[in-house]
Amino acid sequence: MVGGPLQLKLPTGNHFVVGGPAAVPRPRIPLGTLVAVDASRGAWDQPPSDLNRSEWTFPDPSRADSDGLVAIGGDLEAATLIDAYRSGLFPMPVSKRHIGWFSPDPRGIIPIDALRVTRSLRQSMRRSVVTVNEDFERVMRACADPRRPHGWINETFISAYTRLHRLGWAHSVETRTETGELVGGLYGVRIGGFFAGESMFSLQRDASKVALVALVELMKASRMELLDVQWLTAHLESLGATAIPRSDYLGRLARATIAR
Repeated sequence: MVGGPLQLKLPTGNHFVVGGPAAVPRPRIPLGTLVAVDASRGAWDQPPSDLNRSEWTFPDPSRADSDGLVAIGGDLEAATLIDAYRSGLFPMPVSKRHIGWFSPDPRGIIPIDALRVTRSLRQSMRRSVVTVNEDFERVMRACADPRRPHGWINETFISAYTRLHRLGWAHSVETRTETGELVGGLYGVRIGGFFAGESMFSLQRDASKVALVALVELMKASRMELLDVQWLTAHLESLGATAIPRSDYLGRLARATIAR
């Protein structure tokens, strides 16, 4: 890419841990009102598997271009992904063969005490059942539906994040009907007190919003600090999201990722 950001350094070896936390029961969580969701459910608060540092070195996020692109290259191994999120970066494909690493300025976040819950959303919550980490890959594949506009999640990303989920670093929140049908959800990456929301989907009214409410309740129960939504959109803004300068975001990220 002519005039583009610096390439990452080539890796010199593979140092990734295989395996993950033991399976635990994943009971369903009925949501009738805004109540704290049991944070012990669905392996939400189990420590993730240890990872060595990635062999890739990421450039400073301040070197991003006007689109927030910091670097091109690298891989989606577990250690690479976690190092990237700790550095304030997240990946998206920029072509069929190349991964881009982004750090937009400003950065979209949802202050966990500022989530907006309308009367109609409360009604939807009363008709919904929420599960945690029960159908991670199905949630991600629903988010990757090629019929959705601006879709970017491909099989490489699905494989990488499903592995990250098995290692205990990536989580899903599912919205279901009372009969158990999956109708919405979201997924993302947790590091200490930080959660990076990657994508959400909805097959019926408010289903993704119900999952978001449950996520925020999980974060509150776990005393987490930072919910990252990457870019601020009108839809996210209507839910309480706001945009902050990259420098502010990186400071909050540093504090949140060491919080447990």
